[in-house]
Amino acid sequence: MRRLIGLAIAMVGCSAEPEKVEPRPAREARDVGAPAVPPATPLPAEARQLLLGVVDDWEDVTAELQRFERAGQVWKPVGERWPAVIGSGGSGWGRGLHGQGAPGGRSGPAKREGDGKSPAGAFALGASFGYAARPVEGARAPYTQVDDSWVCVDDPRSAHYNRVLDAEGVKTDWSSNEQMRRHDELYRWVVLVDHNQEATAGAGSCIFLHLWRDAGAGTAGCTAMDKPAMERLLAWLDPAARPAFVLLPAGELAALRESWALP
Repeated sequence: MRRLIGLAIAMVGCSAEPEKVEPRPAREARDVGAPAVPPATPLPAEARQLLLGVVDDWEDVTAELQRFERAGQVWKPVGERWPAVIGSGGSGWGRGLHGQGAPGGRSGPAKREGDGKSPAGAFALGASFGYAARPVEGARAPYTQVDDSWVCVDDPRSAHYNRVLDAEGVKTDWSSNEQMRRHDELYRWVVLVDHNQEATAGAGSCIFLHLWRDAGAGTAGCTAMDKPAMERLLAWLDPAARPAFVLLPAGELAALRESWALP
């Protein structure tokens, strides 16, 4: 059985669990929009790398990304900003380091399975995978080459919901999945976004950073960019620096910048 990758991530098109697992009843869906009480600053003190994504509003599909590194308590920019696209449905509060749904005192839509929205909030960045035998030169994140048997399960009724796995030899208990070795370049390089880590059914699954189709086409819920930008990002990410991804509409960023200690 091939090695599986762990993921806690949200949405068709854009999840790794151990070997053969007998199906278990799906967890009950809860209101992902219900405000949770997160820590004042959701980013771990150990986090020294930040990928910040900003969109104009909840419906916007185009984003601007920027890398930051933290020295002490100060975030310093790394390189220039670059364009990206998010879900064709815009964005909605997800489940991550900030808690579940909208933070206390904030409002906005909630991310749900199949809504085409990218999860907003703060999230850890996990392992990477792709089509090539080796990762991008200089990359330090765990990397796995995938083939046609690798899938991300987006069926909320499955015991493997929101997981990326090698399906060869695994008893199939799902009716839908995302193929990880696509017949295009979109998943040539992918980074896992740890969204919905508890795999709550219906809260969204399979959220990645990946390559875009073009600058104007929204995704099914992931954040996508061009190949050079993705390769620079992969070479920069360092698991020892506990990299985090924050995606927010501009108004939410302004409101949360101080309490979340964001740049």
